[in-house]
Amino acid sequence: MSAPTTSLAPADAADLSQVRRALVIKLRHHGDVLLSSPVFSVLRQHAPHVELDALVYADTAEMLSGHPAIARLHLIDRKWKSAGWLSRASAEWQLWRTLRARRYDLLIHLTEHRRGMWLAKTLGAGIRVAPRARGDDPMWNQAFSHLYAPPRLGNTRHTVEVNLDALRRLGLAPHEDARALTLVPGAEAEACVAALLRGHGLADRGFIQVHPASRWMFKTWPAQNTAQLIDKLAQDGHRIVMTAGPAPAELALVAAIKAHAGTPIVDLSGRLTLKELAALTARARAFIGVDSAPMHIASAMGTPALALFGPSGEIEWGPWRNAHRIVSSTRHPCRPCGNDGCGGSKVSECLTTLPVARVLDEVRSLLNEAT
Repeated sequence: MSAPTTSLAPADAADLSQVRRALVIKLRHHGDVLLSSPVFSVLRQHAPHVELDALVYADTAEMLSGHPAIARLHLIDRKWKSAGWLSRASAEWQLWRTLRARRYDLLIHLTEHRRGMWLAKTLGAGIRVAPRARGDDPMWNQAFSHLYAPPRLGNTRHTVEVNLDALRRLGLAPHEDARALTLVPGAEAEACVAALLRGHGLADRGFIQVHPASRWMFKTWPAQNTAQLIDKLAQDGHRIVMTAGPAPAELALVAAIKAHAGTPIVDLSGRLTLKELAALTARARAFIGVDSAPMHIASAMGTPALALFGPSGEIEWGPWRNAHRIVSSTRHPCRPCGNDGCGGSKVSECLTTLPVARVLDEVRSLLNEAT
């Protein structure tokens, strides 16, 4: 079908009727990759005849694997950088040959990563779209047939919509029902989590998931605050399941929370794959956490979420299309600053000063709404 869907489509809107294969590139962290999932859904809705591939880092593949609109996932292993120049060159060559053999007609690059420019120049796709580079960059501008404009002001547009701007630039108006996040846990992860919950005597919707950590620790709330919140929720009759990644800093935060809490906690920290984490989150009555990939997983699974935000912006990165509450400071006009703690200190006072009572009130409000 022809790409333009309204009379307001750009003059150089792309005609997708002759497009057979498309490659979408998203070389970022886990949450960023998950937030790109609607791009595939919208493309499939507008052009169901197009075979869609994705190129992501290997450690983020679980964010998109199983997506019903994706035909193939191509992976870049971050370990290639430390494997020696010969091994890296061989891996890079094999990847390029695989991509070249797919003969893409459309290439969609969702970041300013320079690899996307190189692939746009060498893979031969006739339609090539990417964000407009900051500043004048002739090499970048010449590599792409279509450039879309990022927000002129920071923190004004959700990342999902910015990703979808790549399609708008081609003349595709995203339908509302295709903008949801998509994450497929899979049967194996579902079975694993079901068995874990049975082993702890937990039923679906019979617990609250607390995921206190982020890969960036300056986005986290103090351990004693989280412990106090957990104790208050336990007094309300809720059971708590704690999750975290396997990184030492995350596990140390969980240990500190457990040391301060007077409540028994089912601790699954460091024990779940990303797919299993998604399967667990889908069964939780609510999710409590900070700006992190697991918060976005809660959005994908439709689980009500409470998210604490500090130096990062909730307009860009907040929960997407699930029932939620956002708690952020009303005392710090400097936020969101994007810094790794106040003055680069790794401690964000806009987070550390958030009162437990206020967070508890918002959790209770969310739970009442979701009942």
